[in-house]
Amino acid sequence: MKVFQSVLLLFGCQFLPTLALNCAVMNGTLKQIDAESGSVVGVNDQNEAFVLNDNAFTKIGISLKHISVGTAGQFGVNTANNIFKLEGSSFVQFPGLLKQVDAGGDQIIAGVNGNDNIFCLNMDANNKWPSSTIPWVGVNGKLKYFSCGPYSCWGVNGLDQIFILKDVSSNACSGSSFVNIGGLRSMIEVATDGSVFGVNYQGNLYQRTGVTRSNPAGTDWILMLVCPNNHKHVSFDLGFLWVVCVDGSIRRCSL
Repeated sequence: MKVFQSVLLLFGCQFLPTLALNCAVMNGTLKQIDAESGSVVGVNDQNEAFVLNDNAFTKIGISLKHISVGTAGQFGVNTANNIFKLEGSSFVQFPGLLKQVDAGGDQIIAGVNGNDNIFCLNMDANNKWPSSTIPWVGVNGKLKYFSCGPYSCWGVNGLDQIFILKDVSSNACSGSSFVNIGGLRSMIEVATDGSVFGVNYQGNLYQRTGVTRSNPAGTDWILMLVCPNNHKHVSFDLGFLWVVCVDGSIRRCSL
């Protein structure tokens, strides 16, 4: 499969427009980063969690392997796949088990579990917790990474194939049906404004062009150059692209 992917990438990248960005290097190292509405969070290889304060990443007192911030709140999952939500100034355990969680949709939560099963939670259920039960909604399909924006969710499966889930709203997080999008990505993120970015298994960074509410699938991919080596993780918010390089270094780029 990796040989087949390499052949596709070799020919595909020859015809992709490439955008080089001017970026600032941030202090610290991370393996995963997430940004929305001015907040930036991340985790490092030791599963230490951080939040950006005064232009510096500050460690917070919880161990997480993945963290997300968005209109739905701030969520994270630990190595046991337990889910945690920030309530006030403390993280409290949230019902369910996920290996990756996303809080960037229209006040909905989404994620995938250890079997690549997909789940989401509508706005009302999230906002009423802990006074109500948590009716997780199962979404048909299998994905290893899942991210939601204001009107669609994107994900990648175990073969790195890309899918978009359209017609997603705060009260209908399961949307309509998945549609395959050309390309291969190991992770993908949807921003607050619907922008879509992803990284493939070779460490190449891409942005999906032409994404709008009327055309949530967009039109094409553009190759982006940020890291001097390769790229590992990406998030976008309020005009800034946040990129984690393969060596763990963090870059903030104006876009």
